Order: sequence, then C-alpha cells, then structure tokens
Amino acid sequence: MTALERVEAREKITGRARYAFEYPVANAAYLYAVPATIAKGEIRSVDARPALAQPGVLAVLSCENAPALPSGTDGELALFQSRRVSYRGQLVAAVIGETLETAQEAARRVRVEYAPEPHDVRLRRDNPNLYKPDTVNAGFPADTEKGRPDDTLPTCAVQIDATYRTPAQHNNPMEPHTTLALWEEDDRLVVYDSNQGASSVSAALAEIFELDPSRVRVVASHVGGGFGSKGTPRPNVVLAAMAAKAVGRPVKYAVTRQQMFAITGYRTPTVQRVRLGADEDGRIGTLIHEVLVQTSTVREFAEQAGTPSRTMYRAPNLRTAHRLSTLDVPTPSWMRAPGETPGMFALECAMDELAFATGVDPIELRVRNEPDAEPESGLPFSSRNLVACLREGAARFGWAERDPAPRSMPRRGRKLRGMGVASATYPANRAPCRATARREADGRCTVRIAATDIGTGARTALTIIAAETLGVEPSRVTVEIGDSGLPRASVAGGSTGTASWGTAVVRACEAVLEAPPGTEVAADTTEEIKAQEKYARHAFGAHFAEVEVDADTGEVRVPRMLGVFAAGRIVNPTTARSQFVGGMTMGLGMALMERSVMDEEFGDYLNHDLAQYHVPACADVAGMDAVWIEEDDPHLNPMGGKGIGEIGIVGAAAAVANAVHHATGVRLRELPITPAALLPSL
Repeated sequence: MTALERVEAREKITGRARYAFEYPVANAAYLYAVPATIAKGEIRSVDARPALAQPGVLAVLSCENAPALPSGTDGELALFQSRRVSYRGQLVAAVIGETLETAQEAARRVRVEYAPEPHDVRLRRDNPNLYKPDTVNAGFPADTEKGRPDDTLPTCAVQIDATYRTPAQHNNPMEPHTTLALWEEDDRLVVYDSNQGASSVSAALAEIFELDPSRVRVVASHVGGGFGSKGTPRPNVVLAAMAAKAVGRPVKYAVTRQQMFAITGYRTPTVQRVRLGADEDGRIGTLIHEVLVQTSTVREFAEQAGTPSRTMYRAPNLRTAHRLSTLDVPTPSWMRAPGETPGMFALECAMDELAFATGVDPIELRVRNEPDAEPESGLPFSSRNLVACLREGAARFGWAERDPAPRSMPRRGRKLRGMGVASATYPANRAPCRATARREADGRCTVRIAATDIGTGARTALTIIAAETLGVEPSRVTVEIGDSGLPRASVAGGSTGTASWGTAVVRACEAVLEAPPGTEVAADTTEEIKAQEKYARHAFGAHFAEVEVDADTGEVRVPRMLGVFAAGRIVNPTTARSQFVGGMTMGLGMALMERSVMDEEFGDYLNHDLAQYHVPACADVAGMDAVWIEEDDPHLNPMGGKGIGEIGIVGAAAAVANAVHHATGVRLRELPITPAALLPSL
C-alpha cells in the first residue's frame, strides 16, 4: 500500500469540515440537561415553573411530562421514563431555550426534590452480591477452564500469586458527545450526531421512536474522537430527538465535559488476581486469571479483562473467570481496547514477576512460553509474530545493555533508571457490511459505505483500498462515508473498521470493474464472513519502556518508549503510525496519570474535568516511536490487514510498570503509579 496523507486534511485545516454541532439549520434551539444530585433514590417532584418563567425558555422535559418510550428500551436511553435515580449525574430533566446560555441558566432554576436512599459505589472483593454473568463483552464466556489448574498449581516449582488493580478511566475525545436533531414535515427524523456508527444509531432511534428505519437518517461526516465512548448511542442523541419533537424546532445539544463523566461511558475499575505456576526454567504449567469488575443497576456491562490470558501463552492448565458487582454507578462501556487493556496490565506484570522469580530474561520467558496454537480454543493462529516483535524491539531498544537486577542501571543524577517490556495483543475480526461503487467512463469511481472516520484516517484508508483494487491513482477515487443513508456498515470499534469496511469496498470495486461504465454495483459481505475458515486471528506486539524515577520525589518520567507490532499488511503507513503512537500515549497516561476518583460519600467522580483528569501532554511523549514488521497473513481479508486502532494501548502500561520495578526494586500493582504511591517505598 502507498502512504497517503489524509484526504480530508484540507477540509479540517480550513474549517470546512463540519462536526455535528456545526451544521447550519434555521431556527435552532438549544438544550441543557439537569443531572441528578443523589446517587440513589426517587424523584418526588420536578418544579419547572421557575425555569419556564425565564425569557427565551421553550420547554422543560422531565419524568413529569416526557413522552412514553417503548418498554425494553436500553436503561441508559430510557430518559425520564421513571422516577428512579440509579446514579449521580443521571439526567433527570432538560431545558430547551432560544440560546445555549438561556437554557443553561434556566436549568439552574429547575427544582428537583428527591427521596434519597443509601448507595454503594465501591468495587470490593468482599461484596456478598458478586455474581457470574452469562457472558462478558463481545459475547465471550465468562469462565473457561482447561486441564486441572487448581490441582497442578501447588505442584509447580515457582508460583506467582498477585492481585492487580486498575482504576476507573473516562474516554475524553476532543469533540464532546454532540447532537443536532430535527423532525421534517413528513415525520422523518434527521440527526447530525457525533458517533462511531451511523447505521447502528439510526437503527436504535428507529426502534426507540417506533419509526420505520427508512424514516431515520443519521449523519456523522466528521467525528472528533471516540475511543469507544461513541460506539453505542448515548443519552444525548435520544434527548435531542425528544426535545426537537417537543418544541417543533431543530435542537442542538452538546454534552458538557463534566456531564460526560456520568452519561457517556467509562472503563470499569478492575481487581484481578493472577496466579502463575512454572518450572524453574520459567515454563508455565498453570495460569489462573480471575477478574472482578463493576456494572450498574441500569444495564449490565461486563468487561472481558480475562480473555487475553486465553490467547497469550502456552499453559496446559488454564482458568479464567469474571465476576460482576452491581453498584449505584453509571454503566461502564467500551474504552479503547476493552478487556485487553486492563487484562494485559495484570498478565504482563505477572509475567515480569515470574521472570524475576526464575531469573529468566523477560523476553526469553515469553519466548519459552510461546504456544503452537491458541491455548484455549486449540485453533491454529492465522499468523502470530509476537516473538519477532520481541526480538526486533530488543535490538532497536538496546535491551542487551540491561542488567537484570533492579536498581542496576547507572543513575542520571538523582534519577533511577530502568527498562521494562510487555507483550500486546488484540483480536483481528470482521463484521458484515455493504458498499456500492460506481465507475464513470473517464475512470473515476465513487464508493459509498456508511463507515465512520473518528479521526483514525478511515476515509484515507478506504480510498487507498479502492484505488488499489481498481488500479487507479487515489486522486481518481471519491469515498462517501458517515451517513446512515449509505450502505449499512459496522461501527468504528473493536479494531474491525478497516477490515470490515475494506472487504466490502474491495468486493464492490471488483464487481464494478466487470460492469459497464456508469453502472452502480453493490456488495454485501455477510455470506463471505460466515464462510471464512476457522482460525485464531489476532494482532500482536511488544512494548519497551525506559523510565527515570526521581529518588527524592518519586516522580516517574518516560524518556523512551518503543512499540513493535505485527498487524498484517499496513494499509497506510502515515496514519498507521499515528494510531500506534496514539494508543501508546494513552497507555502511558494509564500507567502514570489517568484515574477517575470516586467520592464514596456522594457517589460522584471528583475529578470530572480536564483540569483534574490528567492525560499526557506533548512533553511527556517526546521519545515515543512505533514500528511494525512485515507480516503476510492470507486468512484475514482481501487487504491482508489486522486492526491497529487499539493494540497500541494494550500492554503499554505494564511495560512502564515493569520498568519502574527494574529502576527501583519496588513492585506497584495498582495504577496509576504516582509519586504518592511510589515514594514511601523508595
């Protein structure tokens, strides 16, 4: 594939690219939502009169007057259908005004009286109400077992038994969750919305408002980031549509940054116990990975943090288990690489502990435990080049210079130095999609598919794929995406976007080459994907980190970080590197900064803004680099590529944590690694 700059770059640089809030419509009104100020209880009354008395206020919606939605509506989307308050920050009313300022000021005047009840918002292992879900995210079984893990673990010469904790983390895309909704005269709903899948949002709205799917159109031409939080419809899209119906005018609604911490999803905190049993040479005989995560009382969501342990290493005796705690909190959801991100932190730190206990180099330990087939399923890997990533990364990073003993590297002034490594993995799947292609007599071609570009470069990748299939220059291809009126496409999530959409685009372009000029042809990949061979399909990688720890203050800096990935054929090197480095940057933030702090007394996140929810700045990532190895995998898709949007974050935090241990001799098993956590042990 040929490196190509983003095809929409000029639109974005000049400001011509329109995001959801920016579409010009006549007579638009504005919405501001009222969040609950208790964590659990009932709404006794909603007094909207003070708000309605303000000039410019058009309406106030609440449980007192909201239109009825169908029973069975997703609990997070069933707005104002009950007086029940299930978490602090839940939307309990909304004000629609002539201006945003009018709506915001009037929202302060809505008087909500509550009957509060005792709440529970703390994830803990001794909660008596823990339960096993039927499945975890993506439909995986909650528990799996192979061999006799409980019987064999005590017989292993070397045993690791450690508990790792990761905090709640919140997706914070640059563009907040934003919707512009309007109802046309023939009762058609048109929505401009910031989301990761126009087709799925359109289908959900049709069901919620009991409309024929053909009467709902969702447009998401440009999206300013998502990281999973926009992968499913959020309350903003339903509320904007409901409000537009109520006032008979277009309504714009942008969720505030503070409200995003309650109603747009987050990564659940985790408590993970990992037990490894190995011989004296570090060969694993038993692996047990037990996970505790939280869900809400509104809707079940179970993060699949134990699933990577089913894939990574040869273990004749293997058990993974997930347990859920139902708390008075917002519903967790997808955040970049759900499951693998927290799960691989625990597993890869445990592997580092095993390496230290056995005296085996951490890279050699992983090589010794390389499986011949996927450990849980027994399926052959379509391709697996983890060892190649580890070897390549070791050579590039200077791993041979690392003394294995903690605190062994020469200091830089008062800075303790260390190196760490961790593996990465993420599934490489596809979802059924449709696409059309039309080729003109002059060779130009227009490809249409309802894919979504959330800043990842999807437009550019699909342009390259279409051009290569057609045998023309990319400049002769136009790709139309981001509209549910186009052929149905899967969401931009799960690292399936390019693989899924690209397959449909290739098939449509192949078909159009056989058709007369001016003919539009369509492709549907449903049957192709159903018929694909059974393989374990995963991308792999390796993270290397060098840290400097101030011995006096406990401050951790990461002057160098390298990611080496095996992700099939790279469609566009320019945007691929951006994706890898972006994921690694989030992994660095996870290791050292990101944490949503729950106030147990009030049931609310204390640091619910970007002033207090810290993420890496440019100065934190100056020495970050990402490379990839050539990988030819014929069992994936017509492009031969694996998804890359998420693997960059997987394992990155573990590499930093392992480097901190090497630098200091201190093993911290809870994230983030802050000076306050590290300094007492120094």
